[in-house]
Amino acid sequence: MKIKKDDMVVVLTGKDNYKNSREWQNDKKVVPHKVLVADPKNGKVIVEGVSVATKHQKPQGQNKDGGIIKVETPIYVSKVQLYCPSCKKGVRVGYKIADGKKTRVCKKCGAEI
Repeated sequence: MKIKKDDMVVVLTGKDNYKNSREWQNDKKVVPHKVLVADPKNGKVIVEGVSVATKHQKPQGQNKDGGIIKVETPIYVSKVQLYCPSCKKGVRVGYKIADGKKTRVCKKCGAEI
């Protein structure tokens, strides 16, 4: 899986995709989101502010309050694309080995991500 925790990604499909955002409709700007959790075993990621569900939670003891809370749910990794800061859009990822280190590079501009 080419997406890792703390990566900036662009959502491609669903109700939270980049074409539904106000920034895209006004200025054609792509808005990246941060990956909170990457789960390579199931091929899913949890992205900040994407696929938010409401959950009804009971109070758990004295410290946790009950009520309606909002929780980000996992989405498939195929629905997101890594964001390249130099291209300012979602791009495919390639790898380059230099000095014994494997780094991710943008397929369009060749910049390291």
